[in-house]
Amino acid sequence: MLKGISPLVSPELLAVLARMGHGDEIILADAHFPGESFNNRMLRADGLRIPELLAAILQLFELDAYVPQPLVMMAAVKGDTLDPQVEESYLKSIHITNPKIAPIERIDRFDFYERAKSAFAVVMTGETAKYGNILLKKGVISGE
Repeated sequence: MLKGISPLVSPELLAVLARMGHGDEIILADAHFPGESFNNRMLRADGLRIPELLAAILQLFELDAYVPQPLVMMAAVKGDTLDPQVEESYLKSIHITNPKIAPIERIDRFDFYERAKSAFAVVMTGETAKYGNILLKKGVISGE
């Protein structure tokens, strides 16, 4: 255990977050996401829900202030509908450390898969919400 770091952030996840550079992307994937099919750097966070993991990660991780939308989620496939409570629960966790963050961008399923291929890592969580995947783009820590 380390002081000041949530026990939800595993040693492996902490190492990945530390190795990421400005502009790198990490995906917090729901339990349904085909993570191993898209990215060779995959971490397991079984049993953890994304809202709690977001709150823990964003205590350590600066979102990219140089892009219009550093948060990306998958848009619903035609015929499906999104549960607005999923995004609301994520934003509640995000707003703890980023109260003025831009709205979450929604992109097509296959575009999201392409982003997963080039992401620095994919974290497979225990999140069961449909369309629960979220991509975070890392920024730089300001000198303020």
